[in-house]
Amino acid sequence: MEKIASFQINHDTLLPGMYLSRVDGDVTTYDLRFIRPNTPPYMENGAMHTIEHLVATYVRNSRHKDGIIYVGPMGCRTGFYLLTRGLTHQEVIDLTVAALDFAAGFEGDIPGASRVECGNWLEHDLAGAKALCRQQAQTLRGWTPEQLTYPK
Repeated sequence: MEKIASFQINHDTLLPGMYLSRVDGDVTTYDLRFIRPNTPPYMENGAMHTIEHLVATYVRNSRHKDGIIYVGPMGCRTGFYLLTRGLTHQEVIDLTVAALDFAAGFEGDIPGASRVECGNWLEHDLAGAKALCRQQAQTLRGWTPEQLTYPK
């Protein structure tokens, strides 16, 4: 079988940041890398789950909501994928930083985290999510479209 694009990236050189993973027709996939691969500790499931709820809620309520296809975690627990349509790279970078800032400062009940709304409603970690988002927002603050290229 052909090796998929995400397995063709040298994970030994990949640092936290935001990268253009692939473009399929009009859908653009971004790699939001929170943790340097193969360097534990990895993101804990509860924190990742909470980030997913907070960031997805934010971007799907933003002025760019019609351009958001998907926000979801990587199985390796080092980051997230963000799929968009019809947005510029700079719009996606700015939206991502805003979503991370929102999550880093979030107080209250996690959106969609009740038993009837979520399939794993008990596994959330708001404090952990906020810390990870604060760190990632700092990493991406000032990020430019030219920095979206994976390192060699």
